[in-house]
Amino acid sequence: MKFALSTLSTAVMTVTFMGLAASTSASANENNIESPNEVTAVAVTKIIDADTQYSTQSSTPNSPQKNEIQNRRSTTDTDMGQAEQKTGLTTLIDPITHKSIDNSYPLAVSSLLSLEQAQNILLQVSPKLAANQAAIAASEYQTDALKTLDNPLVFAQLSANAYNLDADLDLSTLKNGIVNDVNNSVDNVVPPIPPLPDLPNFGELVGERIPDSYELKRSGSTAGAGLGVVWPIYTAGRTTALTGASNARTQEAVADSLLDKNELYNTLIERYFKAQLAIIAAYLREDAYDTLQQTDHMAQRLFEEGFISRVDRLEAQSALADAKSESVNANNDARLAMMALQRLLRTDYRIKPTTPLFVSSRPLPDVNYFQNVALTNHPGLQKVAAKRAQAEQLHALSDTGHKPTVMLYGYGQVEKDPSWVAGISASWKLWGGLDKTASLASSNAKIRQADLSAIEVSDNLLLLVEKNWHDVNNAQSRYQALQSNVDLAAEVLRLRQLGLQEGVNTTIEVVQAQTQSLKARTEQAQAANSYVQSLAALMQSCGTPLAFNAYLNAADIQLPTLYTE
Repeated sequence: MKFALSTLSTAVMTVTFMGLAASTSASANENNIESPNEVTAVAVTKIIDADTQYSTQSSTPNSPQKNEIQNRRSTTDTDMGQAEQKTGLTTLIDPITHKSIDNSYPLAVSSLLSLEQAQNILLQVSPKLAANQAAIAASEYQTDALKTLDNPLVFAQLSANAYNLDADLDLSTLKNGIVNDVNNSVDNVVPPIPPLPDLPNFGELVGERIPDSYELKRSGSTAGAGLGVVWPIYTAGRTTALTGASNARTQEAVADSLLDKNELYNTLIERYFKAQLAIIAAYLREDAYDTLQQTDHMAQRLFEEGFISRVDRLEAQSALADAKSESVNANNDARLAMMALQRLLRTDYRIKPTTPLFVSSRPLPDVNYFQNVALTNHPGLQKVAAKRAQAEQLHALSDTGHKPTVMLYGYGQVEKDPSWVAGISASWKLWGGLDKTASLASSNAKIRQADLSAIEVSDNLLLLVEKNWHDVNNAQSRYQALQSNVDLAAEVLRLRQLGLQEGVNTTIEVVQAQTQSLKARTEQAQAANSYVQSLAALMQSCGTPLAFNAYLNAADIQLPTLYTE
């Protein structure tokens, strides 16, 4: 990644910081905000899906330089060098939570980042976005799995059995029955004849050969194999409804992912430019401290020469002590703001923003334009549409309650003389299970709920866009109106300083003028930040957060920035 260069207009810098003294230095303040040594490109965890192909990541940053503020702050940082990553997917450790993340690879990130670079990195390192992508993939796979429900199901069956039979059978009843049957049969068969010698008892002869009980013992094994097929040739649209519902859930997951992505973009802009504002405030406080040091030095000389009283001298010392305390606090605030940006981009070093705060003097398009964009692009409406699609598919599924299911089936054994069976079956639900009427009423109610939700979301979006549009215009006019305050405060401070040298003004008047100048410049920087944040909120409410970059690039007013490349 080769980081782009963001340059500032010298004229804009001069207008914005007109009251800065040319001889003061910010070296002490600079050392408070950042460490003495620059941080070179460090690998942070890029979270991706295991199936996602990736390209080689490279980094060739230029030598970073701090931008001049009133041509008096310039420091050259160390060269960062070229870093090239050519690694396969592996398990990495997250630099913030120190947890292991599978299916990832390192990504080289510079400590100096423009907003656009930070946006690109955010997409790659955000665990929330990676989790959303996993949810979308899971829903898509589930839809693909449901698409094959109507396909023939072919299965194989193998069986292997071993048996052992040990039983004692009671044959007495059977034996008696056979004996009686034999005797009766003989009597019926032999015709009447003259008396003959006694014939043998055939029943007893048979009975003697049949035991009263028999002990059965058998053991062995059997094996078999077969192939079967089941093919649902008619399901009354149930499979189509299930697949459609799953696809609608995928659309909802995509809409949720877009909502989270837009929110993360807005959070990035908020933290990025809050860091810029905090850095500007820190240098304004440092500049005020430097100016009051000069005033304190002059008050000491005037006191020694007897031109001012001890009270005036103490007032100058008190004002200097307050300015030093305010400078330290502003430095701490800047460090905290940079750390918040660092946490969002998941690095273990502070991120230094290079894109300046900006304001455009051009008027915004009419509010109707942004409202139409919101009604077309906002993912909230896409989510409602996905909810309605799910309800429609559930309605279609409920409508199949009493329709038949027709299936072809067959099974055959794989043997020398195989047995087989084949046929067609149809089944209807006659009674029981889910109540079809109630189920249809439920799905109709969900469709109505989605339609009414779409109206509510649209109304809220239109109102939100209108509010954000007015906020941008208010911040723009506020910034422009504060320019006269900045010019006036700078001129008053200049005259008070000259008056102190001539003995016509007191130190307290100089301190008051310095405080007023600091206030005017800080308020104007805050107005610029309000413009940026309101513009980001407007773009998010339209569902097009990256359109913010177009307004940034077209802005004709840019505030100074400390870090640049």
